Formats: sequence, C-alpha cells, structure tokens
Amino acid sequence: MTTPDAARADTAAADSTADTATDTTPATDTTPAAAPAPAAAPVVSGTVDSRTGGPRLGTEREVLDGWLDDYRLNVLLKIDGLTADQLAERPLPPSTLSLLGIVRHLTEVEVYWLREVLHGEDLPDCYSTRESPDGDFDLGTPASAADDVARYRAEVEQCRAGAAGWTDLDGPVAGLRHGQQVSLRWILTHLIEEYARHLGHMDLLRERIDGVAGY
Repeated sequence: MTTPDAARADTAAADSTADTATDTTPATDTTPAAAPAPAAAPVVSGTVDSRTGGPRLGTEREVLDGWLDDYRLNVLLKIDGLTADQLAERPLPPSTLSLLGIVRHLTEVEVYWLREVLHGEDLPDCYSTRESPDGDFDLGTPASAADDVARYRAEVEQCRAGAAGWTDLDGPVAGLRHGQQVSLRWILTHLIEEYARHLGHMDLLRERIDGVAGY
C-alpha cells in the first residue's frame, strides 16, 4: 500500500524528470533564404521586326538597299533575347560556328566591301590577323559579346551612310577586289548573297540553342 507521503514523492520525482527532459521540438530556422542569382541579361533585346522585303515597285538601287537592310535587321532579330554565353555557344559540332562568330564575320564583311573596296580605305581587319586568319569566327567569347554586337551596329550605320553617298551602280568603285575592278551593283548583290547564306546558318544555331525556329 502506497502512503500519501510516498505518492507525493513519486509525483515530485516525475515532475522533476519532465522538467529536465531534452526538448525534441525541431528548432525553427530563422535564417533568411538566399535570393536566387539574377538571370543573365540578354545582349540584345526588344528588337522590332520592321522588315518589309523592300519596295515592290522601287528602282534597282531601292530594291538592293531594301533587301540588304532587311537582312541586317534580321541578324539582330536572330540574336535577340540571348545572353553572352548563348551567343558564344558552338552548339553544332563538329562545326565551330557560333552566332557571335557570324556577327563578327559580318562586321568584317561590311567594313571590307563598303569601306575598303567601295571607298578605297586602307583599314586593318576588325578581328582576323595573320596569326588568326579566322579570328572573326573563332576568337569571340562571352566577355567580348556586348562589344562585338555594338561594333556590328556601329559599322552597319557607317557603311550604310557611306554607300548612300555613292550613287553610280555601273562604274568601277574606288578600290579593287583582288586586283580587279567591281561595281557597286556587284558589291550590293554579293552582300545580299553573303547575308542570306549566314542567316541560314543562324537559323539552325538559334534553334539548337533555345528552340526558337527561323523567322
């Protein structure tokens, strides 16, 4: 038989044990969650598609200029929304082509034909050197992407203005191509062909990078 005093002692001991038991309730982590890393910004964004296909009833010069300007704009549309890393990506091995490499190459194309050949300017290549003859295609990096695209834009504006001041499509231009004379008509036709070829490459590269199909 348990006496009242013994019962009180047992109760006190139980209370003491409960007071000293380890609290197993999980602690609440009050450390604020780390903010997600900001997404890399695109090098080009918000390009407006204002292509028209040139004037359907325009003069020969208006049609040539119209198609060339549409293709120049198309280059920017092809790279719109992509980061520097994506522009420098080479997604179609064994080809080493990248969207950035093509932009750099077209910069050299513009300068060569519409400044050096058309006007006879003596200029170094923008990216290619004796040591790296394919430096336009091969040496672009994410770190150079923004400057490379800005240079393309600037050279297009300068070349467009320089060509606009040359009105004769038929006669020889100021410079030579491999020692031979050419006309502005030939240059503009060649530039349209050059752009069309590389825009086809850009279609495939862009679709491979993020699934956006040609447009």
